[in-house]
Amino acid sequence: MTKIAEKYQVSHFLVFYLVHGLQFGVGVLGFQRIIAKDAGQDAWIPVIVSGVFSHLMVWMIYKILKGAEGNIHDIHHRIFGKWLGKGVNLLISLYFTLLAIEVLRTFVEIIQVWMFPDMNVLIFSTLFLALVYYIVTGGFRVVTGICFFGVVLPGYLILTFFFPLEFAEWKNLMPMFDHSFGELLSGTKSMSLTVLGFEALLVYYPFIKNAEKSQKWAHGAILFTTSVYLLIMVVTLVFFSTEQLQKNIWATLTIWKIVEIPFVERFEYIGIANWNLVILPNICLTLWCASRGIKQTLNIAQKKSLLIVLGITLIAVNLFETREQIDQFNGIMGDIGLGFYVYIPIILFLQFFMKKVKKQGRSG
Repeated sequence: MTKIAEKYQVSHFLVFYLVHGLQFGVGVLGFQRIIAKDAGQDAWIPVIVSGVFSHLMVWMIYKILKGAEGNIHDIHHRIFGKWLGKGVNLLISLYFTLLAIEVLRTFVEIIQVWMFPDMNVLIFSTLFLALVYYIVTGGFRVVTGICFFGVVLPGYLILTFFFPLEFAEWKNLMPMFDHSFGELLSGTKSMSLTVLGFEALLVYYPFIKNAEKSQKWAHGAILFTTSVYLLIMVVTLVFFSTEQLQKNIWATLTIWKIVEIPFVERFEYIGIANWNLVILPNICLTLWCASRGIKQTLNIAQKKSLLIVLGITLIAVNLFETREQIDQFNGIMGDIGLGFYVYIPIILFLQFFMKKVKKQGRSG
C-alpha cells in the first residue's frame, strides 16, 4: 500500500462536495416518474427512506476504511488474496467506467431531444471527454475543485423549483400512506439507485486529509442531497397529477418550461446548458476512480489507465442509437448499482471476521 503524500490530498470538508456532486447528476432531470410509477402520490416517502439507507451505507464505508491501510483495492487484496483481489478490483473499475458511460449518454440524449436533434454524438462526446482528460490528469485535487464548482455554480437552479408552487395542487398529495409496503419498497429501490455515488468514497478515501474527520461532512452531503430530492419530488407531485407525471420522461425539464424570467423565454435551455457543470464532475470523478483502480491493480501509470477508460467510454457512448437501448442500459446499471447495498455490508462482515480470526490466533 502506497501512502498518499499530503500535497496530493484534499481537506476533509471537501468530502461534502465529492459525495453530493456524484449523487446529484442526470437522474435529477427525470427520477420523479420512475418513483411515482410504484409509489404514486406517496413518492416522497421512498426519497426519505433511500436517504436513510444512504446514511447507513456511508457509516459502513467509514467502518470499513477507518483503521484499514489504503482504500478498497488494498482491502480486496487482503481479504481475497492477490489474484481474486485483482479481479474484484478490475470489476470495480469497470463499474465506474460504465457509470460514466451511462451519465454521458443519457445527457447527450437529453440534449438531442430538447435542444439539438441532429447533434453529432461523436463530436460532442470527443470534446467532452477531452476536457475530462485535461481535468483528471491534473490530479485528484483538480477533480475535487471541479466537484466544488459543479455544486456551487449551478446551485441557483434550486430556486427555480419554487416557481411551480404558484400552480400547486396540494390535494395531489392525498391520500397519504395509501400504498402498500411492497409498492413503497419498489419505489425506494428505484430511488436508492438514483442517489448512488457515495461508493466512490471507497476509492478516494486515502486522498482525504484527516479522513476520520470527514465522516460528518459525508453525512451532511447525504442529508443535503436527500433534502433537495425531497423538495423536487414534492414540487413535482403538487404540480402534476399522477397521470400527467407518467407521461413526462423528464419532469424537471417540463417544470422549467413554466419558469418566467424577463430576459429568458425558454429556461429549460438554460437549465440543460448549466447541467454540463453538474455532469462534468460526475464523469471526472467516476473515470478518476476507474483509472486509479486500474493503476493500483495492474501497476501502470494513471495517465495510461485513464486513456484506456476514456477510449472505452468514447466507443460505448457512440454505440447507443435508440431510446430503448439507452433505457435498457440504464436498467442494467441500476441492477448493478443495487449490488453495492449488498456488497458493502459483506465487505464489512468479512473484514470484521478476519480481524477476529487474527486476534484469536494471536491470543492462542
